[in-house]
Amino acid sequence: MGSSKNVLIGTVGYHLLRNHSVGPILLPQLQSTLDGGSVVVEEMNWGPIAIVQYFQTLKKPFDRVIFLVAIERPERNIGDISVYQWLGHLPSEKQIQACVGDAATGVISVENLLVIGEHFKIWPEEVFLVDVEPGAEQAGEYLSAEVEAKIPEILRILEKLSQENYIVLETKKLRGDTLFEENV
Repeated sequence: MGSSKNVLIGTVGYHLLRNHSVGPILLPQLQSTLDGGSVVVEEMNWGPIAIVQYFQTLKKPFDRVIFLVAIERPERNIGDISVYQWLGHLPSEKQIQACVGDAATGVISVENLLVIGEHFKIWPEEVFLVDVEPGAEQAGEYLSAEVEAKIPEILRILEKLSQENYIVLETKKLRGDTLFEENV
């Protein structure tokens, strides 16, 4: 059953960093298979402030935002997939300013994007991250065999999240006030 929600699937990640580039690498495939109707697929590497301005000018806001990312996390194997639901909650003002500073210098980070978007109140109630474990950062234009093998599952999860009115997938919770160690 298709969704009546206006959905954005955004890929976030650097190009040419092997598994860390899973979003940019899969972008053309996502655009050819999921883009259309009530689903929009876009690369979201063009800076959090520009993305805030984009969201602020939408005639019809998104009801659900899904980001495809690859973030190194402890206790996962390369290719493991976690689905997180963003709950909001901002970190300290000092950390928000650090996120803005990173964004201004061109750092591509979904954490910065989430915090800055939360600060400017652009996110809909439903924001999800489909997070693929990339392993250690390496240069290269191709995914490892472990992540390549997970592409059908990644696509299935993204399709499920973008098409269903009610999310029944098991999700972990992600909050802005617990994203960072407050060392700033």
